[in-house]
Amino acid sequence: MVVFGTRPEAIKMLPVIAELRKRPTLAVIACSTGQHREMLQQVTEAFAQPCDMDLGIMVSGQGLTALTSRVLLAMSEVLERDLPDLVLVHGDTTTAMAAAVASFYAGIPVGHVEAGLRSFDLQRPWPEEFNRVTVDSIATLMFAPTETAAANLRREYNQSGRILVTGNTGIDALLTIAARLESDKKLEAVTAGQFRFLDPSRRLVLVTGHRRESFGAGFEGICEGLAEIAERDDVEIVYPVHLNPNVRAVVHRKLAGRPNLHLIEPVGYVEMVWLMTRATVLVTDSGGLQEEGPALGKPVLVMRDVTERPEALASGVVKLIGTDPRKISSSVSQLIDDPVAYASMARRVFPYGDGHAAQRIVDAVEDWMCCDAGADPKPLRGATSK
Repeated sequence: MVVFGTRPEAIKMLPVIAELRKRPTLAVIACSTGQHREMLQQVTEAFAQPCDMDLGIMVSGQGLTALTSRVLLAMSEVLERDLPDLVLVHGDTTTAMAAAVASFYAGIPVGHVEAGLRSFDLQRPWPEEFNRVTVDSIATLMFAPTETAAANLRREYNQSGRILVTGNTGIDALLTIAARLESDKKLEAVTAGQFRFLDPSRRLVLVTGHRRESFGAGFEGICEGLAEIAERDDVEIVYPVHLNPNVRAVVHRKLAGRPNLHLIEPVGYVEMVWLMTRATVLVTDSGGLQEEGPALGKPVLVMRDVTERPEALASGVVKLIGTDPRKISSSVSQLIDDPVAYASMARRVFPYGDGHAAQRIVDAVEDWMCCDAGADPKPLRGATSK
């Protein structure tokens, strides 16, 4: 059973689901908790990989405690009914954490895709750092995207889980859609037609922002920085605004109606990849864009003070800028105005893999599933040792 609930999870798990469904040895159930129901359908349609069930756990205005409880209860019922041999979860969401805990309570092994990422600060990002540490503490199979993530896992509590360095499945998804846009001229034209409002003579700054730790003063600062950038007549900002009301309220209050700044509804993944390929700079607090930007050769400015993705920082194509409005504005302006600074960050690098992570993960699942019960397991294909 593959469990996901948010749009980023779906983007990164659908390549795994597609690969699992190719294997005649494996029966697959794709289970959505519906944490981001409005945005999930766009992604499942893009990859032509439908869900087998939707738990529909979202209730308007519910907090993390209620969300966690609802996922736990719903997953407990599903696990008792379907009795999967393995539950795969992804990353650091409440869905991933609660589904893993429900599986642990039910005595069902857990596989963690994108295991081992660490900021080493439980408050940043919050609650994501807690979520991923919790999942890794109980996982049987840990699919680390990088050797750094695997090294983190080897130092931690769970010494019985098996680690495999796979690359990141988000790169699988990105390269698949980017290649489709390049080869399918009709798809490219239809996608481009949705953004006729863009002025090709201006530099495109693509923004995403939704982190809980920035709610309040952080988002006030982010908006002030974006407003300052929008005053330039050579720049155009596109900001697909997250559906969380804590984000939408401040963003629309401070930025609506400003020239050169387009606040749009969340877009599908195909549309997002199209925007990324045309952007001059990516400004984000998202983990996904920290991975995707380098693969596309796009500079990424991260509106956070810490990151669990040090490989991107080390490559020199990603930079932490926090939520101070002056820092946001000056960092973007430097890349726009200084060709040398821009060239130093606008390089295609692949710290998160080659686009074949899903195949490695499914090979490992197949190896693990095909072992005789109770026997000493054979090594996973490509697995690293503790």
